[in-house]
Amino acid sequence: MLTYPLLLRLAHALLLGVSCLTATWATAQIHPKYVLTTDQVRAELMAYAPQGADPGKTVWVGLQLTHQPQWHTYWKNSGDSGLPTSLRWTLPPGVLAGDIAWPTPKKISIGHLANFGYEGTVLLPVPLTITPDFKPALFSPELEVKLQANWLVCKIECVPQEGEFVLRLPVKSSTALNAADFDAAFASMPQPLSGSSSVTVDGQQLQVAVTGLPAALQSQKLDLFPETSEVIETAASWTQAWRGSTWTATVPLATHRSNSPTAMPLVLASGSGAERTSFVTVAAVSGTWLAPTALQPMLPTNAAPLTYTSPPPSFWLALLGALLGGLVLNLMPCVFPVLAIKVMGFARHADDRRGQRISGLAYSAGVVASFVALGALMLALRSAGETLGWGFQLQSPAVVVALAVLFTVMGLNLSGLFEFRQFVPSGLATLEASNPTANAFLTGLLAVVIASPCTAPFMGASLGLALGLPAWQALLIFATLGLGMALPFLVASCSPLLARLLPRPGAWMNTLRRAMAFPMFATVVWLVWVLGQQTSIDGAGALLALLVALAMVIGALGTPSKARLPLVIFSIAILLGTTWVTGQFIFQNPKTNAATLTQDNWQPWAPGKIDQVLATGAPVFVDFTAAWCVTCQYNKTTLNRADVQASFTAKQVTLLRADWTRRDPAISAALAQLGRNGVPVYVLYAPGRAPMMLSEIPSASELLAALAVL
Repeated sequence: MLTYPLLLRLAHALLLGVSCLTATWATAQIHPKYVLTTDQVRAELMAYAPQGADPGKTVWVGLQLTHQPQWHTYWKNSGDSGLPTSLRWTLPPGVLAGDIAWPTPKKISIGHLANFGYEGTVLLPVPLTITPDFKPALFSPELEVKLQANWLVCKIECVPQEGEFVLRLPVKSSTALNAADFDAAFASMPQPLSGSSSVTVDGQQLQVAVTGLPAALQSQKLDLFPETSEVIETAASWTQAWRGSTWTATVPLATHRSNSPTAMPLVLASGSGAERTSFVTVAAVSGTWLAPTALQPMLPTNAAPLTYTSPPPSFWLALLGALLGGLVLNLMPCVFPVLAIKVMGFARHADDRRGQRISGLAYSAGVVASFVALGALMLALRSAGETLGWGFQLQSPAVVVALAVLFTVMGLNLSGLFEFRQFVPSGLATLEASNPTANAFLTGLLAVVIASPCTAPFMGASLGLALGLPAWQALLIFATLGLGMALPFLVASCSPLLARLLPRPGAWMNTLRRAMAFPMFATVVWLVWVLGQQTSIDGAGALLALLVALAMVIGALGTPSKARLPLVIFSIAILLGTTWVTGQFIFQNPKTNAATLTQDNWQPWAPGKIDQVLATGAPVFVDFTAAWCVTCQYNKTTLNRADVQASFTAKQVTLLRADWTRRDPAISAALAQLGRNGVPVYVLYAPGRAPMMLSEIPSASELLAALAVL
């Protein structure tokens, strides 16, 4: 007979490993080195320490990006679209990193948009302060500098990229190989002005006045770069004039403004190339700001504010949506394998009313605790700068592999290939059998890990609202979501009427046990496909080989004693080899979401692409999806229906697919701007109309009705 508690203890152990893998994976996916080359940029971590790295010294480090022709990355204020490059440092105790000393950008026009960024080669320097608390190793006095960098590189399309870099600098000797690069970066930084400056809000315009500029600049035209984003209309025409030694400008406010600063750092630049000079000043702001018409920066700049089919939810409506969404999660196909185990457990204890109640309460506690833990981890990682959303753990190939292994073992056990009691001491088997409450709790944990990639109806708005709430309110929404998912089993465990409807234990359970192996194997098929989407077909093949080797090891352990040892040694060797091969595909051959090939009529989504299409007068439909989202795959049957596709074609709608299978900061930011943090999400844009967000599981009639108004 199947020892379910042991099975669930194995699941618990793997879940702990999955949690660790998720937390560490969220900050690095590329093999450490100090140079990374892609098709768009060459990124190199550089250092400049001409006087060494002793305590009391300042060491300069920086990421140099060398762009391919026509490609660019972004300044601290990226302009109408894009994302600034972010640098996260891991340093020894006693070493402190400062902010990026941003070189002066250039204005990059793309259609009716304008961005601030860099082309060619740019170095982003950062000062490191070496305090007396820094204690280098006695026999190897080095300063180890680790960098996790994320940047968005664009031409017409945009490609989010990341890299992990490591440098080790000698403490006592100088490091000045890159002196020319750092000198050029220092020369391109804006110099502070000694004069005064002011910004006056005048209706829909800003009146700028700056004094203290060098006399050599008077009468020259200057470039203006505000460090505060989403204040001015970046691509709009503006006027400037000299009034004696005071430079003035009239700049239009952004149509959709989200900032109302009381002080504005401004960078002014003149000339080009080696002759370029730039200055920075902080202008005090006077006048009255009109109420912001906040439209998020990566939404189309020529579109009206986003409208929903229902009003934005309040906190209490969000709790209700979370409760209903949790209930609907039980109908998602990704949850079925785990719920099947729970149903079998209910049937096993049909004659034990007290045991059923305790099991239902423990299962519910496990579901709620798991939802709160996942929500807390997501909120913590987001507060640390990570752009993550609901279901983020399955964006990690390592987590996908771990879950595939777990469900393979569960399927093999259910099918009768082995019993856990064969591999554990009898005392341990007796101990685990005496803890049904812990087993039910672990079943709840496992159910949430598998269910969390799905965003059911009513969930999306609640989860999106949770990200903007105080932590305790956000965690209450996550707990309510868990309560909704656990509620059917909680009611069933406490209802005598439902208990009487359950069949009594008997021989039929052995048949059901073997039948339940097939949902487990179906889940493994799905996970293998997800890994193939994240890496390559070779990665999926490597995982299949790993699972076959795992089955060989389990089978070998169950063979008669005379033949067991050679088979076990051979099968373990095969398992180790396939594990190593699979690891190569997970960590050294990542496939970016931007590399997804165009399928049928769909094109890859990229930041700014919606604007470009709307500028031509064509409507846009965006499908935010992921391979690990089973609901997303189901919805494709509706999106690909002949009548829906014919309507898309008749209305000349451009179809964009934002593939979130692997972590993508740009897609995470776009979802957050839509008030969502999970997939699926479907949005229809049209020139001159407010973007329309559809339901998580849209019907064909809903899609056709939305297209009919175009």
